[in-house]
Amino acid sequence: MKIICIGRNYTEHIEELKNEKPTEPVIFIKPDSAVLPKEQDFYIPEFSNDVHYEVEVLVKIKRVGKHIKEEFAGTYYDEIGLGIDFTARDLQSKLKDKGLPWEKAKGFDGAAVIGEWMPKSNFKDLNNLNFSLLKNGEAVQKGNTSLMLWKIDEIISYVSTFFMLKKGDVIFTGTPAGVGKVSANDYLTGYLEEAELFNVKIR
Repeated sequence: MKIICIGRNYTEHIEELKNEKPTEPVIFIKPDSAVLPKEQDFYIPEFSNDVHYEVEVLVKIKRVGKHIKEEFAGTYYDEIGLGIDFTARDLQSKLKDKGLPWEKAKGFDGAAVIGEWMPKSNFKDLNNLNFSLLKNGEAVQKGNTSLMLWKIDEIISYVSTFFMLKKGDVIFTGTPAGVGKVSANDYLTGYLEEAELFNVKIR
């Protein structure tokens, strides 16, 4: 499986990081080795002093697709989830300043938390999903998929223009405002609507 991530998909998050608003989706890839094993704590890597959490709605692809039209994108997934795109912000900033790729800051081991999956049929409207991240019991990120610049089906269609999608691929759809630094002994919990889909201890 591959992990395809969409950056800068919520206006307020673009503004908090002082990034330029894109005219088309920003795509980057995490390797499958970035997935944090279930029930395992997240260890802050020694090469970063500023790892940030970024909670995101996830989509799991269920069949092979290429050049998928937006109106058919919904037939390529049945499950919705929630996860964290951990980012070594200090390293990312250095790489961006030099015009270099972000992989070291985004794709390191454990940098992708993938929570439990839920049938998309559980939800009335995928373009109106509330989700949130709590740090030590306090809400630090709150989002709603209605605020995405590019909605889920648009993302699938766009991504499939460049990359063949395969069964088991996971798409991270972008993070809302409120990202911040994690520290040892923090405890992160993610909710999609009222359902808790993951919890992670930081070491």
